[in-house]
Amino acid sequence: MAKRGVTTTELHIPAMDCASEEAEIRRALEGIPGIESLNFQLGERVLGIRSTPETIPSVLQAIEDAGLRATVREASNTSAAAGSRFAGLTREMLQLCAALALALGAEAISFALADGPISTGLQLVLSLTAIALSGLETYKKGLQALRKGRLNINALMSVAVTGAFLIGEWPEAATVMALYSIAELIEARAVDRARNAIKSLLALAPEEAQVRRENGSWEKVPSSAVAMGQVIRVSPGERLPLDGKILKGASAINQAPVTGESLPVDKRVGDPVFAGTINETAELEIEVTAVASDSTIARIIHAVEEAQGSRAPTQRFVDRFAAVYTPGVFFLALAVAIGAPLLLGWDWTAAIYKSLV
Repeated sequence: MAKRGVTTTELHIPAMDCASEEAEIRRALEGIPGIESLNFQLGERVLGIRSTPETIPSVLQAIEDAGLRATVREASNTSAAAGSRFAGLTREMLQLCAALALALGAEAISFALADGPISTGLQLVLSLTAIALSGLETYKKGLQALRKGRLNINALMSVAVTGAFLIGEWPEAATVMALYSIAELIEARAVDRARNAIKSLLALAPEEAQVRRENGSWEKVPSSAVAMGQVIRVSPGERLPLDGKILKGASAINQAPVTGESLPVDKRVGDPVFAGTINETAELEIEVTAVASDSTIARIIHAVEEAQGSRAPTQRFVDRFAAVYTPGVFFLALAVAIGAPLLLGWDWTAAIYKSLV
Protein backbone atom coordinates (compact mmCIF):
# COMPACT_ATOMS: atom_id res chain seq x y z
CA MET A 1 0.00 0.00 0.00
CA ALA A 2 1.44 3.38 -1.04
CA LYS A 3 2.18 5.93 1.62
CA ARG A 4 -0.12 8.88 1.86
CA GLY A 5 0.99 11.79 -0.30
CA VAL A 6 3.45 9.73 -2.36
CA THR A 7 3.12 10.25 -6.12
CA THR A 8 5.11 9.37 -9.25
CA THR A 9 6.70 12.29 -11.09
CA GLU A 10 8.44 11.92 -14.44
CA LEU A 11 11.44 14.13 -15.13
CA HIS A 12 12.84 14.69 -18.61
CA ILE A 13 16.67 14.83 -18.57
CA PRO A 14 17.96 15.51 -22.13
CA ALA A 15 21.60 14.61 -21.37
CA MET A 16 20.81 11.28 -19.67
CA ASP A 17 21.57 8.63 -22.27
CA CYS A 18 23.93 6.10 -20.68
CA ALA A 19 24.80 4.33 -17.44
CA SER A 20 27.35 6.96 -16.39
CA GLU A 21 24.69 9.69 -16.21
CA GLU A 22 22.41 7.27 -14.39
CA ALA A 23 25.12 6.61 -11.80
CA GLU A 24 25.71 10.36 -11.38
CA ILE A 25 22.02 10.99 -10.79
CA ARG A 26 21.75 8.11 -8.31
CA ARG A 27 24.64 9.55 -6.30
CA ALA A 28 23.20 13.07 -6.52
CA LEU A 29 19.84 11.93 -5.12
CA GLU A 30 21.25 9.82 -2.30
CA GLY A 31 20.21 11.12 1.07
CA ILE A 32 17.28 13.23 -0.15
CA PRO A 33 14.39 12.36 2.18
CA GLY A 34 11.01 11.43 0.75
CA ILE A 35 12.25 9.41 -2.27
CA GLU A 36 10.85 5.87 -2.35
CA SER A 37 12.16 4.62 -5.71
CA LEU A 38 13.81 5.66 -8.96
CA ASN A 39 12.81 4.29 -12.37
CA PHE A 40 15.30 5.14 -15.13
CA GLN A 41 14.12 5.00 -18.76
CA LEU A 42 17.33 5.79 -20.62
CA GLY A 43 15.76 5.38 -24.04
CA GLU A 44 13.20 8.07 -23.28
CA ARG A 45 15.65 10.11 -21.15
CA VAL A 46 13.04 10.00 -18.42
CA LEU A 47 13.43 9.45 -14.67
CA GLY A 48 10.34 8.35 -12.77
CA ILE A 49 10.47 9.27 -9.07
CA ARG A 50 8.10 7.97 -6.42
CA SER A 51 8.24 10.59 -3.72
CA THR A 52 6.31 13.21 -1.84
CA PRO A 53 5.53 16.29 -3.97
CA GLU A 54 7.58 18.63 -1.79
CA THR A 55 10.69 16.57 -2.60
CA ILE A 56 10.70 17.45 -6.33
CA PRO A 57 12.33 20.94 -6.03
CA SER A 58 15.21 19.40 -4.06
CA VAL A 59 15.53 16.65 -6.69
CA LEU A 60 15.66 19.18 -9.54
CA GLN A 61 18.32 21.20 -7.73
CA ALA A 62 20.43 18.09 -6.96
CA ILE A 63 20.33 17.01 -10.61
CA GLU A 64 21.33 20.52 -11.73
CA ASP A 65 24.21 20.50 -9.23
CA ALA A 66 25.37 17.25 -10.86
CA GLY A 67 25.75 19.08 -14.18
CA LEU A 68 22.48 17.93 -15.77
CA ARG A 69 19.24 19.74 -16.50
CA ALA A 70 15.86 18.24 -15.60
CA THR A 71 12.29 19.39 -16.18
CA VAL A 72 8.98 17.89 -15.13
CA ARG A 73 7.73 15.92 -18.09
CA GLU A 74 4.48 16.82 -19.80
CA ALA A 75 2.92 14.44 -22.31
CA SER A 76 1.85 17.29 -24.60
CA ASN A 77 5.39 18.42 -25.42
CA THR A 78 7.06 15.02 -25.73
CA SER A 79 7.13 15.00 -29.54
CA ALA A 80 8.35 18.59 -29.70
CA ALA A 81 11.16 17.77 -27.27
CA ALA A 82 12.15 14.75 -29.38
CA GLY A 83 12.28 16.92 -32.52
CA SER A 84 14.41 19.59 -30.86
CA ARG A 85 16.71 16.90 -29.47
CA PHE A 86 17.24 15.48 -32.99
CA ALA A 87 18.03 18.94 -34.37
CA GLY A 88 20.43 19.51 -31.46
CA LEU A 89 22.22 16.22 -32.14
CA THR A 90 22.70 17.11 -35.81
CA ARG A 91 24.08 20.56 -34.96
CA GLU A 92 26.36 19.08 -32.30
CA MET A 93 27.69 16.45 -34.70
CA LEU A 94 28.68 19.13 -37.21
CA GLN A 95 30.36 21.11 -34.43
CA LEU A 96 32.32 18.08 -33.21
CA CYS A 97 33.40 17.15 -36.73
CA ALA A 98 34.77 20.68 -37.10
CA ALA A 99 36.58 20.30 -33.77
CA LEU A 100 38.13 17.00 -34.88
CA ALA A 101 39.24 18.55 -38.18
CA LEU A 102 40.94 21.40 -36.31
CA ALA A 103 42.62 18.96 -33.90
CA LEU A 104 43.91 16.83 -36.77
CA GLY A 105 45.08 20.00 -38.50
CA ALA A 106 47.11 20.88 -35.41
CA GLU A 107 48.58 17.35 -35.43
CA ALA A 108 49.49 17.69 -39.11
CA ILE A 109 51.23 21.03 -38.49
CA SER A 110 53.25 19.54 -35.63
CA PHE A 111 54.56 16.82 -37.98
CA ALA A 112 54.93 18.86 -41.16
CA LEU A 113 56.46 22.09 -39.90
CA ALA A 114 59.62 22.62 -37.92
CA ASP A 115 59.33 24.08 -34.45
CA GLY A 116 59.05 27.83 -34.57
CA PRO A 117 56.80 30.73 -33.61
CA ILE A 118 54.45 30.25 -36.58
CA SER A 119 54.11 26.48 -36.12
CA THR A 120 53.67 26.80 -32.36
CA GLY A 121 51.13 29.60 -32.72
CA LEU A 122 49.04 27.69 -35.28
CA GLN A 123 49.03 24.56 -33.13
CA LEU A 124 47.97 26.52 -30.07
CA VAL A 125 45.15 28.39 -31.83
CA LEU A 126 43.78 25.30 -33.59
CA SER A 127 43.96 23.18 -30.42
CA LEU A 128 42.28 25.81 -28.24
CA THR A 129 39.50 26.24 -30.80
CA ALA A 130 38.97 22.47 -31.04
CA ILE A 131 38.76 22.10 -27.26
CA ALA A 132 36.37 25.06 -27.05
CA LEU A 133 34.10 23.47 -29.68
CA SER A 134 34.11 19.96 -28.22
CA GLY A 135 34.99 20.12 -24.54
CA LEU A 136 33.14 22.91 -22.77
CA GLU A 137 30.30 20.65 -21.61
CA THR A 138 32.78 18.00 -20.47
CA TYR A 139 34.75 20.61 -18.53
CA LYS A 140 31.56 21.93 -16.92
CA LYS A 141 30.55 18.46 -15.73
CA GLY A 142 34.12 17.60 -14.73
CA LEU A 143 34.60 20.73 -12.62
CA GLN A 144 31.28 20.15 -10.86
CA ALA A 145 32.30 16.56 -10.13
CA LEU A 146 35.70 17.64 -8.78
CA ARG A 147 34.04 20.30 -6.63
CA LYS A 148 31.93 17.55 -5.05
CA GLY A 149 34.90 15.18 -4.70
CA ARG A 150 33.68 12.70 -7.33
CA LEU A 151 36.09 11.31 -9.91
CA ASN A 152 33.81 10.37 -12.78
CA ILE A 153 34.75 10.09 -16.45
CA ASN A 154 34.16 13.81 -17.07
CA ALA A 155 36.49 14.75 -14.20
CA LEU A 156 39.19 12.39 -15.46
CA MET A 157 38.89 13.68 -19.04
CA SER A 158 39.09 17.28 -17.83
CA VAL A 159 42.21 16.58 -15.77
CA ALA A 160 43.86 14.52 -18.53
CA VAL A 161 43.26 17.09 -21.28
CA THR A 162 44.34 19.97 -19.04
CA GLY A 163 47.52 18.09 -18.08
CA ALA A 164 48.36 17.32 -21.70
CA PHE A 165 47.79 20.96 -22.61
CA LEU A 166 50.01 22.24 -19.77
CA ILE A 167 52.96 20.07 -20.81
CA GLY A 168 52.73 21.36 -24.38
CA GLU A 169 50.97 18.43 -26.06
CA TRP A 170 48.28 20.70 -27.50
CA PRO A 171 47.26 18.70 -30.60
CA GLU A 172 47.01 15.49 -28.56
CA ALA A 173 44.85 17.20 -25.93
CA ALA A 174 42.51 18.57 -28.60
CA THR A 175 42.28 15.24 -30.45
CA VAL A 176 41.49 13.27 -27.30
CA MET A 177 38.75 15.71 -26.29
CA ALA A 178 37.19 15.74 -29.76
CA LEU A 179 37.21 11.94 -30.05
CA TYR A 180 35.73 11.55 -26.57
CA SER A 181 32.93 14.01 -27.31
CA ILE A 182 32.17 12.30 -30.62
CA ALA A 183 31.98 8.92 -28.85
CA GLU A 184 29.53 10.41 -26.34
CA LEU A 185 27.40 11.77 -29.16
CA ILE A 186 27.40 8.42 -30.99
CA GLU A 187 26.19 6.78 -27.80
CA ALA A 188 23.41 9.35 -27.55
CA ARG A 189 22.44 8.63 -31.16
CA ALA A 190 22.25 4.89 -30.39
CA VAL A 191 19.90 5.60 -27.49
CA ASP A 192 17.76 7.76 -29.77
CA ARG A 193 17.49 4.92 -32.27
CA ALA A 194 16.31 2.59 -29.52
CA ARG A 195 13.73 5.16 -28.42
CA ASN A 196 12.49 5.58 -32.00
CA ALA A 197 12.14 1.81 -32.31
CA ILE A 198 9.91 1.82 -29.22
CA LYS A 199 7.85 4.66 -30.70
CA SER A 200 7.40 2.71 -33.90
CA LEU A 201 5.99 -0.16 -31.83
CA LEU A 202 3.54 2.22 -30.19
CA ALA A 203 2.41 3.41 -33.61
CA LEU A 204 1.52 -0.12 -34.73
CA ALA A 205 -1.76 -0.27 -32.81
CA PRO A 206 -4.52 2.10 -34.04
CA GLU A 207 -5.70 4.72 -31.57
CA GLU A 208 -9.37 3.99 -32.29
CA ALA A 209 -11.48 0.84 -32.43
CA GLN A 210 -14.98 0.02 -33.68
CA VAL A 211 -16.91 -1.28 -30.66
CA ARG A 212 -20.27 -3.05 -30.76
CA ARG A 213 -22.87 -1.46 -28.51
CA GLU A 214 -25.74 -3.25 -26.75
CA ASN A 215 -28.19 -2.25 -29.49
CA GLY A 216 -25.96 -3.88 -32.12
CA SER A 217 -24.61 -0.64 -33.60
CA TRP A 218 -20.91 0.05 -34.06
CA GLU A 219 -19.16 3.09 -32.64
CA LYS A 220 -15.59 4.33 -32.96
CA VAL A 221 -14.00 4.95 -29.56
CA PRO A 222 -10.39 5.40 -28.33
CA SER A 223 -8.64 2.05 -28.01
CA SER A 224 -7.64 2.95 -24.46
CA ALA A 225 -11.34 3.14 -23.50
CA VAL A 226 -12.20 -0.38 -24.67
CA ALA A 227 -12.71 -2.84 -21.80
CA MET A 228 -12.02 -6.56 -21.71
CA GLY A 229 -14.90 -8.64 -23.05
CA GLN A 230 -16.16 -6.00 -25.47
CA VAL A 231 -16.46 -6.88 -29.15
CA ILE A 232 -14.62 -4.92 -31.82
CA ARG A 233 -14.81 -5.05 -35.62
CA VAL A 234 -11.77 -4.97 -37.92
CA SER A 235 -12.16 -4.49 -41.67
CA PRO A 236 -9.81 -5.97 -44.30
CA GLY A 237 -6.57 -4.00 -44.60
CA GLU A 238 -6.83 -2.53 -41.10
CA ARG A 239 -4.53 -3.09 -38.14
CA LEU A 240 -5.93 -4.70 -35.02
CA PRO A 241 -6.19 -2.14 -32.22
CA LEU A 242 -6.23 -4.66 -29.34
CA ASP A 243 -5.44 -8.25 -28.42
CA GLY A 244 -8.41 -10.58 -28.66
CA LYS A 245 -10.07 -13.81 -29.74
CA ILE A 246 -11.98 -14.16 -33.02
CA LEU A 247 -15.76 -14.51 -32.53
CA LYS A 248 -16.87 -14.25 -36.15
CA GLY A 249 -15.10 -14.54 -39.47
CA ALA A 250 -11.90 -16.03 -40.85
CA SER A 251 -8.98 -14.17 -42.38
CA ALA A 252 -5.28 -14.17 -43.06
CA ILE A 253 -3.42 -12.09 -40.43
CA ASN A 254 -0.02 -10.56 -41.13
CA GLN A 255 1.76 -10.94 -37.77
CA ALA A 256 5.19 -9.83 -38.98
CA PRO A 257 5.10 -6.50 -37.05
CA VAL A 258 4.81 -8.41 -33.76
CA THR A 259 6.13 -11.94 -34.24
CA GLY A 260 8.38 -11.50 -37.29
CA GLU A 261 6.67 -14.28 -39.26
CA SER A 262 7.31 -13.77 -42.95
CA LEU A 263 3.94 -15.14 -44.18
CA PRO A 264 0.37 -14.29 -43.11
CA VAL A 265 -1.27 -16.78 -40.74
CA ASP A 266 -4.81 -18.08 -41.34
CA LYS A 267 -7.03 -17.32 -38.37
CA ARG A 268 -10.56 -18.53 -37.66
CA VAL A 269 -13.11 -18.50 -34.84
CA GLY A 270 -11.46 -19.08 -31.45
CA ASP A 271 -7.93 -18.18 -32.54
CA PRO A 272 -6.03 -15.45 -30.65
CA VAL A 273 -4.95 -12.29 -32.48
CA PHE A 274 -2.62 -9.46 -31.44
CA ALA A 275 -2.77 -5.69 -31.51
CA GLY A 276 -0.67 -4.16 -34.30
CA THR A 277 -1.09 -7.09 -36.69
CA ILE A 278 -2.82 -6.58 -40.06
CA ASN A 279 -6.14 -8.13 -41.10
CA GLU A 280 -5.68 -8.92 -44.80
CA THR A 281 -8.68 -10.66 -46.36
CA ALA A 282 -12.00 -10.54 -44.48
CA GLU A 283 -13.92 -8.66 -41.80
CA LEU A 284 -13.51 -10.00 -38.26
CA GLU A 285 -15.39 -9.59 -35.02
CA ILE A 286 -13.06 -9.97 -32.06
CA GLU A 287 -13.63 -10.29 -28.33
CA VAL A 288 -11.07 -8.15 -26.49
CA THR A 289 -8.89 -10.20 -24.12
CA ALA A 290 -6.52 -7.46 -22.93
CA VAL A 291 -6.89 -3.72 -22.49
CA ALA A 292 -4.60 -1.38 -24.42
CA SER A 293 -2.15 -0.97 -21.54
CA ASP A 294 -1.78 -4.77 -21.24
CA SER A 295 -1.63 -5.76 -24.91
CA THR A 296 1.24 -7.79 -26.33
CA ILE A 297 2.85 -4.66 -27.80
CA ALA A 298 2.45 -2.75 -24.53
CA ARG A 299 4.12 -5.61 -22.62
CA ILE A 300 7.01 -5.70 -25.12
CA ILE A 301 7.54 -1.95 -24.73
CA HIS A 302 7.35 -2.22 -20.93
CA ALA A 303 9.90 -5.05 -20.94
CA VAL A 304 12.32 -3.04 -23.11
CA GLU A 305 11.99 0.02 -20.86
CA GLU A 306 12.59 -2.08 -17.75
CA ALA A 307 15.65 -3.68 -19.35
CA GLN A 308 17.07 -0.25 -20.19
CA GLY A 309 16.41 1.08 -16.72
CA SER A 310 17.73 -1.88 -14.72
CA ARG A 311 21.38 -2.58 -14.02
CA ALA A 312 22.88 -6.00 -14.62
CA PRO A 313 24.94 -7.64 -11.82
CA THR A 314 28.10 -7.11 -13.89
CA GLN A 315 27.36 -3.41 -14.21
CA ARG A 316 26.78 -3.10 -10.46
CA PHE A 317 30.12 -4.85 -9.84
CA VAL A 318 31.91 -2.53 -12.29
CA ASP A 319 30.38 0.50 -10.57
CA ARG A 320 31.62 -0.70 -7.15
CA PHE A 321 35.04 -1.55 -8.58
CA ALA A 322 35.37 1.82 -10.35
CA ALA A 323 34.43 3.64 -7.14
CA VAL A 324 37.65 2.31 -5.60
CA TYR A 325 39.91 1.84 -8.63
CA THR A 326 39.45 5.25 -10.28
CA PRO A 327 40.28 7.39 -7.21
CA GLY A 328 43.19 5.05 -6.42
CA VAL A 329 44.78 5.48 -9.86
CA PHE A 330 44.11 9.23 -9.83
CA PHE A 331 45.80 9.80 -6.48
CA LEU A 332 48.66 7.45 -7.39
CA ALA A 333 49.33 9.52 -10.52
CA LEU A 334 49.10 12.69 -8.46
CA ALA A 335 51.55 11.29 -5.90
CA VAL A 336 54.03 10.34 -8.64
CA ALA A 337 53.70 13.76 -10.27
CA ILE A 338 54.43 15.53 -6.99
CA GLY A 339 56.83 13.00 -5.44
CA ALA A 340 59.10 12.30 -8.41
CA PRO A 341 60.60 15.82 -8.63
CA LEU A 342 61.04 15.93 -4.86
CA LEU A 343 62.74 12.53 -4.63
CA LEU A 344 64.69 12.43 -7.90
CA GLY A 345 65.14 16.09 -8.72
CA TRP A 346 63.85 17.95 -11.75
CA ASP A 347 66.69 16.85 -14.05
CA TRP A 348 66.07 13.13 -13.50
CA THR A 349 62.31 13.59 -13.74
CA ALA A 350 62.63 15.49 -17.03
CA ALA A 351 64.97 12.79 -18.42
CA ILE A 352 62.51 10.01 -17.51
CA TYR A 353 59.62 11.92 -19.03
CA LYS A 354 61.50 12.52 -22.30
CA SER A 355 62.40 8.84 -22.54
CA LEU A 356 58.72 7.94 -22.23
CA VAL A 357 57.37 10.38 -24.79
